[in-house]
Amino acid sequence: MGIEVRLFVISDNSDTLVGLRLAGIDGVRVSQKKEVRDAIAGAIADPGIGILLITEKLAAMYPDMIYDLKIRQTSTLVVEIPDRSGTGRTPDSITRYVRDAIGVKV
Repeated sequence: MGIEVRLFVISDNSDTLVGLRLAGIDGVRVSQKKEVRDAIAGAIADPGIGILLITEKLAAMYPDMIYDLKIRQTSTLVVEIPDRSGTGRTPDSITRYVRDAIGVKV
């Protein structure tokens, strides 16, 4: 018997939310900055959520908070996902994450 990990998505786009709901992933659609912060806090506080997916556009509203959660959060994995308009990542985002997480320059 395996461990059940629940996924949750925070999206600014209804198409992304509907698509992930069809895959069995629950979530919320938000647009205002306060709604984003409240949704992130609620998802992190829920012990049943093991993976939090958030669209890159919303994550960009709170880059320091998201970055800190990625590095320090132990109970929930935070993953930024592109929405239907594509990715907004900088070219060095993955290497920066690895460097800060484990201290190795890639």
